[in-house]
Amino acid sequence: MKKSVRYCKECERCPLTMTHWFHRNPLKATAPVSFNLYGVASSPAANKICNDLRTTRARLLDMFTDSTCTPEIMKKSSDEYFALLQGFILPLDGTTQESKLRFIQNFKWSDTLQGNIASAQQDAIFELVSMAYNVAIWYTKFASRLAGKENITEDEAKDVHKSLKIAAGIFKTLKETHIPRLITPAEKGRDLEPRVIDTYIVQSQAEAQEVTIARAIELKHNASLIAALSYETANFYQKADHTLNTLDPECSSKWKKYLQLKQHFYMAYAHCYHGQTLLAGDKCGEAIRSLQEAEKFYSRAEALCKEYRQMKGPGSTAKPSEQLFFKKLGTFIKNTLEKCQRENGFIYFHKVPAEAPALELKASYGLAEPTPFELPPLSAQCTPEVYASFDLTKGPKEDKAKAKHDEEIKPVKEPDLKPQKDTGCVVS
Repeated sequence: MKKSVRYCKECERCPLTMTHWFHRNPLKATAPVSFNLYGVASSPAANKICNDLRTTRARLLDMFTDSTCTPEIMKKSSDEYFALLQGFILPLDGTTQESKLRFIQNFKWSDTLQGNIASAQQDAIFELVSMAYNVAIWYTKFASRLAGKENITEDEAKDVHKSLKIAAGIFKTLKETHIPRLITPAEKGRDLEPRVIDTYIVQSQAEAQEVTIARAIELKHNASLIAALSYETANFYQKADHTLNTLDPECSSKWKKYLQLKQHFYMAYAHCYHGQTLLAGDKCGEAIRSLQEAEKFYSRAEALCKEYRQMKGPGSTAKPSEQLFFKKLGTFIKNTLEKCQRENGFIYFHKVPAEAPALELKASYGLAEPTPFELPPLSAQCTPEVYASFDLTKGPKEDKAKAKHDEEIKPVKEPDLKPQKDTGCVVS
């Protein structure tokens, strides 16, 4: 039985334990692929592989925009396609390092940041990387949609956390294992180059840790652990932001603004909970200064939210500063600071230091690691006998006329991922 959340009766005293909003860039779009290898596929079994590649690819593309698609359905659909596609990548004759079919079909994909201008490569690994990239983007969008639900359950929160770690793992494996195998190097500023894919990896990890922080607050873990997790998460967002520094501002500025506001939001969290830790250790003056620093970071996050709303560029648009999760943190910082000041006026009489206490925090638990991504086994249809029946002498190995860059392709029409009404604080 799923555990349902309930509302906190003292909402004004505690922050919302689930961040309901994530920035998302668009899905990659692609041109249709027929896999019509007339003459080359010289047996019924070879023709069936081509037909199945066409249908499984179309089905997987449909799943990206199906609002009822679940991670289980996505994995099944992607595994079916990738199992067949590997027949165009892996050698089946025992004599070469790659399939003779790798360069026979042209593939065309757009970019998550560069609009509808397509890149084309006549390379099955380019197709594998591009499609898997979209699978990872889908997992982040699924997590965002689920996190925006009203009255999210504990199991759903776990699914958000799991999906973000899966996405990070896919991005990481593509970067380390598959992208280096491409003959044509990744174009600067596009999805497959290190700056962009590194940012997706780190962002996915940071967002997964937001779920961990929510859980830690919900279960009333030590303030020191929550402060450390928040500090680590803020550092993740800062790292992601800095990774995009040299990218064209026209396509990355909105994304960067999101990363900056999340960094400041979680620095505010870190200083707030560090202040609680200091107060518990009878360091009231330092606690007050830490809470004052939390107010500064929160005010800057508030300003960044307004700047984000005014930014043009790829990605979702929202009003994060107007959502309850954001407002609750401001109230929580204010109330905690007032409590520290009252305690100091009645009990401690400590001097408030001019400098904020350093956040020398390291989380021992709760850090989100990418889930390793593995391709499914090669389809049973792809046997050495069937492989031998693909006769490249009866068809061109490449079709350079079709491998055109800078052609526009139709963008993906995505389902509405706006969060539902933000209802406020939740507790176990």
